[in-house]
Amino acid sequence: MQSGKKDHKVNLASAPWTMHEFFAGSGLVAYGLKGMFRPVWANDICSKKAAVYKENFTSKHFVLNDIKNISGTGLPYAHLSWASFPCQDLSLAGSLGGIDGERSGLVWEWLRILEEMPEKPALLLIENVTGLLSSNTGANYIKLHYALLRLGYKSGAILINAALFVPQSRPRVFVIAIRQDMPIPSELCDSGPNWLHNQAAVTLGRTLPHWIWWRTDKPPKRKKSLVDMIDFNLPYDKDDALKLIPPHHQKKLEEFDEIVATGYRRTRHGKQCLELRFDGIAGCLRTPEGGSSKQFLIVKKDGDLHARLLSPREAARLMGAPDSYILPGTNNDGYKAMGDAVALPVASFIGKSFLTKLAEVIYDEQRNQPIERISSGA
Repeated sequence: MQSGKKDHKVNLASAPWTMHEFFAGSGLVAYGLKGMFRPVWANDICSKKAAVYKENFTSKHFVLNDIKNISGTGLPYAHLSWASFPCQDLSLAGSLGGIDGERSGLVWEWLRILEEMPEKPALLLIENVTGLLSSNTGANYIKLHYALLRLGYKSGAILINAALFVPQSRPRVFVIAIRQDMPIPSELCDSGPNWLHNQAAVTLGRTLPHWIWWRTDKPPKRKKSLVDMIDFNLPYDKDDALKLIPPHHQKKLEEFDEIVATGYRRTRHGKQCLELRFDGIAGCLRTPEGGSSKQFLIVKKDGDLHARLLSPREAARLMGAPDSYILPGTNNDGYKAMGDAVALPVASFIGKSFLTKLAEVIYDEQRNQPIERISSGA
């Protein structure tokens, strides 16, 4: 499969703050926070994702293991703990088993590890799908919110769509938590909901105690579109999928002389179809398990209509990864590494807009000494 040219591994060591990466995956969070937070410990159970992480970064801090086997007593102190816990039980595409489900329930293992730490991080970041807020009428999020309070953290959730930065529709929830005794810069707090909050967040925020209405400026308009992500030299080998395009989308295609569209196979009324989107952005990338999980690319040019699968390199571009980012293994390995990741520019935006500013309050600038940290008995 295609991979970036390997000149040298990305250096993550130069950063003023430190972080733990739980459910670290293929490392796009680490890359996005480059120069802001240095990972001192990272973990994932997937060997294929670990291979991507280790191929791109110096990774002596990476631990390939089941989170259930991790103890908080042996982890180095870090200012930030980032946890992108599994979404399967909270996603509409998954089983909706909820936050206590077999996969999504691993968030409780992360909280157990935090509780075991002799010195807890001052900052926490939790990332997941929008269902974290809306599923089970908010009960899943409410349970998490109160668990954070018991651990000594106040928090609030925001929703950011990667489409603000890259041409991919990928809305995700980010819960930013800070220990309860720490001040929050006034520029980061609002008196109520803003562009960062969907209706589910608004409902939760108006009822939960110690909710923080996080705020920051909206990023400038995205410049790149789907056509900027595409390699037009790749062969079109899925033209047989064109017959699956439903009539109303066929009619829409006829309105364009040239267009690049994406689509997923779905079952409607017992029949398989290829539903397209025509808004110049890709659908949300998925992991390659299952027959309808791979995204198709439809290209109309010079009167010809062709189809193929989105390539792993194109998927990486849609996640904001540079072409130098190495994707070892098979095409499916590349799809999995990107489909399960956090979009790089979103992680960077959150780091610059919130996390670095919050990290600065960890230190008393006059004494240049760390403020007293939370002990495990707090």
